[in-house]
Amino acid sequence: MPLFQYKGRNQQGEMITGQMEATSSSDTASHLINIGITPVDITLANAEHADVLENIKVYLRQPPNINDLIMFSRQMATLLKSGISILAALRGLQSHMTHDGLSESLHQIANDLESGRSLAGSMQKHTNIFPTLFISMINVGENTGQLDRAFEQIHSYLEIDKETQDRIKAALRYPIFVMIAMVIAIVVINLFVIPAFASVFAGFGSELPWATKLLMASSTFAVNYWHIISLLLVVSFFAVKGYFNTESGRYQLDRYKLKLPLIGDIIERGTLARFSRAFSMSFRAGVPITQALVIVSKAVENTFLEQRILSMRDGLEHGESLTQSAIASNMFTPLVLQMISVGEDTGAVDDMLDEVANFYEREVDYDTKKLSSAIEPILITVIGGMVLVLALGVFLPMWDLAGVALGR
Repeated sequence: MPLFQYKGRNQQGEMITGQMEATSSSDTASHLINIGITPVDITLANAEHADVLENIKVYLRQPPNINDLIMFSRQMATLLKSGISILAALRGLQSHMTHDGLSESLHQIANDLESGRSLAGSMQKHTNIFPTLFISMINVGENTGQLDRAFEQIHSYLEIDKETQDRIKAALRYPIFVMIAMVIAIVVINLFVIPAFASVFAGFGSELPWATKLLMASSTFAVNYWHIISLLLVVSFFAVKGYFNTESGRYQLDRYKLKLPLIGDIIERGTLARFSRAFSMSFRAGVPITQALVIVSKAVENTFLEQRILSMRDGLEHGESLTQSAIASNMFTPLVLQMISVGEDTGAVDDMLDEVANFYEREVDYDTKKLSSAIEPILITVIGGMVLVLALGVFLPMWDLAGVALGR
């Protein structure tokens, strides 16, 4: 329990100082008032040390996954609909959260609410836990008196977003697994299998086939310089990771993600589905359209498309229509642009954006189902080529030796 240093005045007006263990500064103040001391100043006795530990804890803590946020938003919507106060709902849920960071954040948010802060303002202090879109929707719900509805919308959005993410992950799982297996097979063959045959081939005393020379050369290099190769791989990994953590590196990575063969289109359509769904939800909740675009640009988690979305906002600020801004962004197909135009003309932009999101989600579902059938021939060809070179390298010398023996 934290230790607080306090200063206060007793009923005679004398200055009193001391230390007290309490869960928070507000609890310390309440206890002091109960014993007849008016608090003047309350600070953590080990504030600097506590801040360092807290910063380390926050840095190492993983953010809650989407399932945690789905469960939290659904439970909050149910409790608020039942007439339970926000503070009581937060206090009740904090002990049921499986994610420690989320549970601790709910405790701090409840304390802030007791101090008079708004729910959205309290959540704003925990951006490592709650996404920007989440906080913005809560802010709208508070201002319109429909907080339960805001939690319902967030819950629906997160569930649909999770389904889209799961489809993309399922589509990529098979090729990633096969590629990892291929890399492991290459390492094992070069370090253990081929060296076992090298001494046998060396005793043949004849010209070795090209496939055998290739295998032996690659194996010799891997065995003699494995430590240098490992070091270069580690250094390259951290160098590339460091570059991708920069603003320009992240932009280039997100840009090339969308151009990857076979899976680039799936990633792009999944991201655009998330954009359309989030934009529709924000627009329907009454968020100003330019502000909604800023919020949604963060929700897509792709800096390349984020810049395109922000360019749409700039177009709107310069007097362009939503359709004109969407055309200038070069993000949407003609069919989707037509749907946005119809929505703008009929005043039902949110409904049309939902249709756009459904369109992209159907495309993602269709593409992920046919992805395995498209990738399998390529993987089989690559694996077949590796097996062919290995077989030729190992068996050709043996066949030559057998031919010489039969000739004798």
